[in-house]
Amino acid sequence: MKSLAAVALIAAMPMAQAGAAMAQDKASGEAKTAKAIEAQVRSRDLVGTFGGQRVPYRATIAETIMTGDKDKQEAVIVTTSYVKTPADATRPVFFIYNGGPGSGSVWLQMGAFGPKRVGIPPDARDDGAPPYPILDNPDSLLDVADLVFIDPPGTGFSYLTEGADPKKYYGLREDARAVAEVIRRWINDNGRWNSPKYLGGESYGTTRTAMVVDELEGGTFNDVSLNGLILISTILDFAAREPTPGNEMAYVMTLPNMAAAAFYHGKVQATSVEAISEEARQFAIGPFATALLKGQDLPAAERASVRAELSRLTGLSETYLEQADLRVTSGRFYKELLRDRGLTIGRLDARYTGVDYDRAGETPDNDPSFYGIDAGYTAAINSWAREGLGFVTDRQYQSIGREPGQHWNWTLGGGRNAYLNVAPLIGKAMRENSGLRLFNAQGYYDFATPFFGAEYSLNRFGIPQDRVELKYYHAGHMMYVRDEDREALSRDVRAFIRAR
Repeated sequence: MKSLAAVALIAAMPMAQAGAAMAQDKASGEAKTAKAIEAQVRSRDLVGTFGGQRVPYRATIAETIMTGDKDKQEAVIVTTSYVKTPADATRPVFFIYNGGPGSGSVWLQMGAFGPKRVGIPPDARDDGAPPYPILDNPDSLLDVADLVFIDPPGTGFSYLTEGADPKKYYGLREDARAVAEVIRRWINDNGRWNSPKYLGGESYGTTRTAMVVDELEGGTFNDVSLNGLILISTILDFAAREPTPGNEMAYVMTLPNMAAAAFYHGKVQATSVEAISEEARQFAIGPFATALLKGQDLPAAERASVRAELSRLTGLSETYLEQADLRVTSGRFYKELLRDRGLTIGRLDARYTGVDYDRAGETPDNDPSFYGIDAGYTAAINSWAREGLGFVTDRQYQSIGREPGQHWNWTLGGGRNAYLNVAPLIGKAMRENSGLRLFNAQGYYDFATPFFGAEYSLNRFGIPQDRVELKYYHAGHMMYVRDEDREALSRDVRAFIRAR
């Protein structure tokens, strides 16, 4: 028989073991909690010639960590900055991103403004297979401004941590708050509070610019004033997007693009793309808009007149236009314009052509102006960041990430089912900052963000027109893929920054 003491000892053993296990689990949990993400920062000192000037600079790819309640790490946002050395706080700094939402900054960084660029065919041919040349970029803006490329959460190498709520970062206002916070931190960490500051992006990046400037200048605390907004391939008023039944505005906004594309492919005659675009503008805002708004009350004679002019401007047959009730969507136009040649045209850049599975479809199988360039850009940014700058990660670079768009909050207020228009936020910022100017760049062959739509949104009441500059280029959404337009865009933005 065991003694009472022995029995008590045996009985206590499971409790002691359980207590030890609980202590071990607690220690393990504390260890996991303590294992915080450490922000990675990699820098290289380099030299290049930009705008005809030899510029020494420091390239830095860095992670900025965003925290939430109880200092929980929620997002890791990657920036790539190029700063002239030695650092000079009187130099302008230009904060840059792309669009999507979900697009990394690869396009503007490796295509337009960064010190290196990827070499792809400039004449609307497919970029083919690797290797793709990574070239010095004399058109970079480093001679006039320090550059900070930002990849918002869910784009590029930036990401949300496990368990982070996508609703806190994926949305019009949510995204803008995160980007504005990254900008404030970079300004503070680099001693640039009194430097001239420029902000801008491409595509949805122009929408983001309207939201970020509202975050930076729209409040009363920690106001960050800006000198300029640089918009490339602009979308501010979403009424100009692909039409829904009853929305006639999209047909009006895309008609000049159709005329430009038809001219480029030899389907209409004109002295220049500028001339045919202007003819289409005047017709779109006048007789065409009037005819669409009359609906079923449109008289037969007026309908015939409008149909004939529409055919002349777009290169589409009157029979096709009649079957479409004078309302041709962009998707149908891509397929129909060159159907007789067995080709489709691009959405991002109508200069590009593709071959579909067959000729009978209503819309293209894919966008030849995207698959014609994407492989080269993806290879270039991964090579440059990892090998050129030494960034270490097992994450894939999201050139076009799907996750943000799946969760995006497109609500800005204005009541139920209100369509999105962020242009008034730009107007407000310009009215409240007398030194804020705006530069807008558009490609004639861009259907993703039509140039007439940008003009329409930027000439609304409340936007000071004497501080708005519009420039046009003979390519599409990424006009910088064409060498002449990259050089022209660089000159124009450089002049805009210098003009302060």
